[in-house]
Amino acid sequence: MKRKTIVGVIFGILAVAVFALLAFTVNNGDPESTSRYSATFMSLLPPVIAIGLALITKEVYSSLFIGIVAGGLLSTNFRPVAAMDNILNEGLIAAVSGTAGIFIFLVVLGIFVALINKAGGSAAFGKWAQKHIKSKTGASMATFILGVLIFIDDYFNCLTVGSVMRSVTDSHKISRAKLAYLIDATAAPVCMIAPISSWAAAVSSYVPEGQGLSLFIKAIPYNFYSLLTFVFIIAITLMKFDYGSMKLHEKNAEKGDLFTTGDRVEQNNEEHSSRGKVIDLILPVLVLIAICILSLLYVGGMWSGESFINAFANTDATVGLPWGGIIALIVAIFYLLCRRVVTFKEAMECVPKGFIAMVPAILILTFATSLKNMTGLLGAADYVGDIMEGAAAGLSYFLPAIIFVVAVGLAFATGTSWGTFGILIPIVMAVFPNDSSMMVIGVSACLAGAVCGDHCSPISDTTIMSSAGAECNHINHVSTQLPYALTVAAVSFVSYIIAGFVHNWLIVLPIAIVLMLATLFVIKAAAKRKIAE
Repeated sequence: MKRKTIVGVIFGILAVAVFALLAFTVNNGDPESTSRYSATFMSLLPPVIAIGLALITKEVYSSLFIGIVAGGLLSTNFRPVAAMDNILNEGLIAAVSGTAGIFIFLVVLGIFVALINKAGGSAAFGKWAQKHIKSKTGASMATFILGVLIFIDDYFNCLTVGSVMRSVTDSHKISRAKLAYLIDATAAPVCMIAPISSWAAAVSSYVPEGQGLSLFIKAIPYNFYSLLTFVFIIAITLMKFDYGSMKLHEKNAEKGDLFTTGDRVEQNNEEHSSRGKVIDLILPVLVLIAICILSLLYVGGMWSGESFINAFANTDATVGLPWGGIIALIVAIFYLLCRRVVTFKEAMECVPKGFIAMVPAILILTFATSLKNMTGLLGAADYVGDIMEGAAAGLSYFLPAIIFVVAVGLAFATGTSWGTFGILIPIVMAVFPNDSSMMVIGVSACLAGAVCGDHCSPISDTTIMSSAGAECNHINHVSTQLPYALTVAAVSFVSYIIAGFVHNWLIVLPIAIVLMLATLFVIKAAAKRKIAE
């Protein structure tokens, strides 16, 4: 661990030194409006530096910041003053202003969780769960099912599932890294196959008017990554085995260490109301879900005459979720005051507690969004889009698999699945004949690849919020889920090759599921053989 940290620090220092040297040696005469590195391979360098440093050093803040600095220098042809201007204005300030609504929602949910804990709702639910959820398998499956049920929005999913299930998974000695994986592996994938979700609305906005929702629904059976992720979770839970770095975390959890490395979040042993009941958790959460749905519809214009479908297509989660969160929080405070499980003073004491709990997630989200902005300035999306168009000629049967890989790479490097399918869907629709089965498969491959890359990326907002929801060290979450995500990605890639030749999901999807299960049996057998040796 120490050796890796030293290597990472040396790598970071060398990277900064190289950029500093270039800053003084590159001609800084007449300022250039466009970076010479725009839409080239170098446009992907900032996220590569940030992700590489984060995985080596296990320290995310400095890694992201070095990546932001690299992006600022590349975007201005190594002019230090102009680079600082880009880092501040186009990076950090734009990140804060662009995600202010999500910051508010994060803080509101932090307060919401602190309030329910104080009222004794979480403790009562934990006692109920200990009586009714008897095993580690049951706790994992309950987390998965709750994640699937909250399909409206991935942000909301990550934080709600984490806050509700933490006490349950802790009591059954499931590591925080495994909890974070279960949250992350259901949040985006379920939104990607739910016709009524903020993701379906986003996809519809990139498709010609009138085709959005129907194309999204047609693509669901071919969204192999999302569907196979569910198969994967159920299989490893019932087979009761783990591999990769997750295995170490789960072994340590069995011994009582839920974190293995990184920050330890103390168990919530603060005083809470003895009168708290399970309903004091369930009812506020249900109210939160209902009001958030109504708020998303309101922001989308349903009360101004838009249809239900159009309202979801036009909504803005960064506005609708804070709307719903604040209203639900006020309702929850009044409800708990009427129940006399908290006093007004205790309710107000939960405000700073909730904010403090979300500070790490807000910091990482700010830096990650800044890095995305720097990558956007460098035209990384255009570079990948050109590669995609160039691959189309003569590779029609293999094109779905190629689209999947390109989408994975772009989403991983930029940390955004929405941006990825926003870039690639128009290209895919231009490559294939309209309304053809190959177009549907190609669009689905694009969506699946975007989810996969987003799932793997340390700078993805969904990945960050999964860590926050599970109260898990962010790099632990990333490093433990990578082997799992890449396993599903590999099977998905093979499935898209098959789909390129067999344009029938009734045939291809069962084959994909069998391949997924067979892969897991092979991995488990190999692990047993290694232990025996």
